[in-house]
Amino acid sequence: MPKDQTILFHSTIFGPIHSRRLGTSLGINLMPADGKVCSFDCLYCEAGFNAQGAGKAGLPTREKVREDLEAKLLEMKTEGTAPDVITFSGNGEPTLHPEFPGIIDDTLALRDKYFPGAKVSVLTNSTRIFTPEVADALKRVDNNILKLDSAIDPTMRLIDRPNDPNFTAERVIDALCQFKDTGIIQTMILRGEYDGKPIDNTTDEEVDALIAAYRKIQPREVMIYSLDRSTPAENLQKVEKPELDRIAARIREAGIRVMDY
Repeated sequence: MPKDQTILFHSTIFGPIHSRRLGTSLGINLMPADGKVCSFDCLYCEAGFNAQGAGKAGLPTREKVREDLEAKLLEMKTEGTAPDVITFSGNGEPTLHPEFPGIIDDTLALRDKYFPGAKVSVLTNSTRIFTPEVADALKRVDNNILKLDSAIDPTMRLIDRPNDPNFTAERVIDALCQFKDTGIIQTMILRGEYDGKPIDNTTDEEVDALIAAYRKIQPREVMIYSLDRSTPAENLQKVEKPELDRIAARIREAGIRVMDY
């Protein structure tokens, strides 16, 4: 059974916060400040399930994002606090925003103006990479971080629960190949059960399939991680570091770079 689990960002710009993988991160939330909008309904999402609804605030406009971001960057410049990264994440899937490509352009321009040493990162679930203008925008950022939680379709559907019935592991792996040498593939490693169905992407079959997918995609690097916060679904288990180390070693043996975690 699901828990009442909702952790939302209640503003367009949030932080800076410390990211264990990215450093000092200033966040950008392109989704409503009082609800969640996502093309996945992941069992482990800290923002909760999509059933909570999209709220009433609506999506922030491109102009509001630009104005709020510039105000925050100016404040940080005045204080002498520099972000390592400006990260698109928040209450759902950022690439669903209809003005996402233009917002990326604005963000890169403001980054160059105030903190040219900072990186721009996007955390995406990969559902919109089939749209050329979205894919092109992702190619312009420094860290294009793309989700692939399983290369086996039934497991992916259990963990990520995509809204689109035509979204399959095979189809997304083919599309991810367009980010060869530039994209970062992010994979959540976990086990447990949901609605009476076992979930485990740590098995030899699952890891072999992921390695085959990584080889096909040829990303810049792979980011594996496990649960770090409470989840909306009960009965999910964190995979501890020694086991992550073993999985990472297998991926590295295949000639694929794995980011420190």
